[in-house]
Amino acid sequence: MAVFDTTEPQTAGAGADRAWWERIPAAWWALLALLVVLPAFANDFVLFQVMGWTFILGMIALSLMFLAGYGGMVSLIQMSVAALAGYMVAIFGTSGMAELSMGLPWWVYIPVAIVIAAIFGTIVGALAVRTEGIYTIMITLAIASAFFYFTRQNYAIFNGYSGFNLVVPPQLFGVDWRQPVPFYYLTGAMALVCYLAVIYVSRAPFGLVLQGIRDNPRRMAALGYNVTAHRIAAYTFASVIAALGGILLVWQNAQIAPGTAGIPAVIDILVIAVIGGIGRPIGPFIGALIYVLLRTFSPDVLTAIGFEGERFKLLVGLGFLALVFWSPDGVLGMWDRWRAGRARAGDPLTGKGGQ
Repeated sequence: MAVFDTTEPQTAGAGADRAWWERIPAAWWALLALLVVLPAFANDFVLFQVMGWTFILGMIALSLMFLAGYGGMVSLIQMSVAALAGYMVAIFGTSGMAELSMGLPWWVYIPVAIVIAAIFGTIVGALAVRTEGIYTIMITLAIASAFFYFTRQNYAIFNGYSGFNLVVPPQLFGVDWRQPVPFYYLTGAMALVCYLAVIYVSRAPFGLVLQGIRDNPRRMAALGYNVTAHRIAAYTFASVIAALGGILLVWQNAQIAPGTAGIPAVIDILVIAVIGGIGRPIGPFIGALIYVLLRTFSPDVLTAIGFEGERFKLLVGLGFLALVFWSPDGVLGMWDRWRAGRARAGDPLTGKGGQ
């Protein structure tokens, strides 16, 4: 059975002539239906704090997954791009800092925020694509660190350490989009759009060329493709996704401050992407859900058994190390190997006999 979110394009053969919705496994439709009806039985905390945060972090990590999984470029600038978009919303829109915010209408400041963040990500990408491996990681980490200190020390534009507060979404169609149920559907819809966009682009000519560049850049250059231009364009596309996540993040927190783009937050996005599985678009959302659950509930559990609540970071770190050691392709890789093992054993749940 074809898996809808694999990194490989659909190949010709049985079922290739079916409509796209017929190729989606039933489990995906069941998951989508569950997410649609979740507000009927979940409380506001789960909808707003757990699921909303999961969708947002998943989107930002998805932008990293696109670069790393399809382009072979591990970028640590994605959280900075998201934070810049959040800052632009606060600066060009409205906030509690009326003397610094311009108060432009939403249909102006939202596109402007996305464009500025995308330009920033593109410029960083133009620098980073000329390096490889550890050097790409280091240059993007250095720029992310510089962005953090710049926002913290700049008061004329970014209001320094305090940042901006009371940054809320506009009330469109008479709906307060920061209420738990509307915000849940807003973040979920945007996460789905970004997910489908990555799926589409990965199977479009641009995405296929990008994957070819990932595997063998010299061969793709010999075939006439501009390797550098494709890599920079990948940064632009990923930056748009990160910017959308950053706008939703500032609306959820109702504030934006330098800590949003701090080094711990930058590393968290990498951890989320790797935990879920950096090879497929659904992986970042799985990693984000695991991270949010640990971040939300493990401090209480640790405190109850006599440990400091902040030790949850130690749990995340140990889990990350164990996962990288046992399954470099994340939770999805463990799931695939488990299913393959059951299939080889002739498990009746898989519907397949032994090999």
